Amino acid sequence: MMKFLTRSFILGWLFSLLLSPLAMAAEQEAPLPDTFAAHKVVLQISDTDPFKQTLVLNVAGNLMKYYGPENVDIEVVAFGPGLRLMMKGNVNTSRIKSMMSAGVRFSACQNTLNNFAKKLGYTPEIIQGVQMVPAGAGRILQLNAAGYQILKP
Repeated sequence: MMKFLTRSFILGWLFSLLLSPLAMAAEQEAPLPDTFAAHKVVLQISDTDPFKQTLVLNVAGNLMKYYGPENVDIEVVAFGPGLRLMMKGNVNTSRIKSMMSAGVRFSACQNTLNNFAKKLGYTPEIIQGVQMVPAGAGRILQLNAAGYQILKP
């Protein structure tokens, strides 16, 4: 009986130990937006190409015009080389700020920013108002699970 309780206790302890990082990761996810918009879109930018970065902003703007800001909820998520779009000093900074004021959300990957900091020796500044998320790809999956359509122009 004692061996069973001990083994049971140890297995239970190990199981909870293995699950605790998952619980911590779930707690660190950015909150989902409250929205009643008919259309929910997440735009992925993971490319350093300035043309593709501008294209993502064009698509967001076109969706806002087509559906109207009250009918579409848009979040642009950057990770990998695409994070450069959301760095302070980017040529699109004023356009991003304008889109933010129109209701488009911008999220930047903290993992990527940490890797940039390691390589550069300093942490690049992100445009004010951009939300930091633990993992950009994780944020896209989180939004997709909440009913957002993923677009990668």
